Amino acid sequence: MIEAVPSPCVDICRLDAQGLCVGCRRTIDEIAEWPRASEARRREILRELELRAAAGASGQRSGLT
Repeated sequence: MIEAVPSPCVDICRLDAQGLCVGCRRTIDEIAEWPRASEARRREILRELELRAAAGASGQRSGLT
């Protein structure tokens, strides 16, 4: 049996200037979609969050040089 994909929500629910939640980094559309999303779609959203985190981390590093 496939395990349910847990929500990335960490109860810090505010949007930043880019329209991403400062807690979980989802867009408002992804947050709204989550309750009705399939498990496959939830995994896609989590992959997108990983890519955002990696892009954000590299952007922060490049801003320091």
